[in-house]
Amino acid sequence: MQVQLATVVENKNIAHNIYKMTVRGSIVESMNQAGQFINIRVSNSNEYLLRRPISICEINKEDNTFVIIYRAEGEGTQKISKLKSGDLIDVLGPLGKGYNINSLKEGQTALLVGGGIGVPPLYELAKRFKESGVEVVSILGFNSQKDVFYEQEFKKLGKTYIATADGSYGELGYVTDVIKNYNINYDKYYSCGPLPMLKALKSINFEKEGYLSLEERMACGIGACYACVCKTEFDDSARVCYDGPVFKAEQILI
Repeated sequence: MQVQLATVVENKNIAHNIYKMTVRGSIVESMNQAGQFINIRVSNSNEYLLRRPISICEINKEDNTFVIIYRAEGEGTQKISKLKSGDLIDVLGPLGKGYNINSLKEGQTALLVGGGIGVPPLYELAKRFKESGVEVVSILGFNSQKDVFYEQEFKKLGKTYIATADGSYGELGYVTDVIKNYNINYDKYYSCGPLPMLKALKSINFEKEGYLSLEERMACGIGACYACVCKTEFDDSARVCYDGPVFKAEQILI
């Protein structure tokens, strides 16, 4: 974990209120797990006291860059969306515990399930599984066609399904509907998204080993303030930012 002024390479709109930012800095050398996040300082003024936690979507150590994808809906993220190429950004990270890439072996199949802004951290995981000879099947859920992003990127790594709640694109319904309708076979599942989605996914996969990444409002991002606690079978006050955000599905009580 470190604090660094990194350089914005690109910051562009890729879907409705969704932005993709590429950042360059030596902090990339410390990024070794898919599923971790960074905490961004919005500005140097006292207007925005808390940093904004954003998942790491992609790590490119060859050119010292990483990618984040975020929704610009609050004042802080809207301000971040105005950053341009060459601007400096104050980054704290990498933070949290990510997915266990060694949980599957070559030849096995990983089911990746993402909902909305929970899709980005699964992309780096999909890349790493693909590189290690694990077959990747991805199901990405969105509210509507205007919200869909990274479909083609995931398709390059394996079979990919898109589900929209209003049926305007892909499959009508939720990610769990796709699993049931297509009777998808897989060895373990890996997910990130809103809590109702994670609960539904866990309920239909009670016999499968899975890993869930929780989305939660955070303050410090380093486990000091206990503002983002959740319950596990071992701890009534596990910290999402420090003990997670990725937990084994059978251990998290949601």
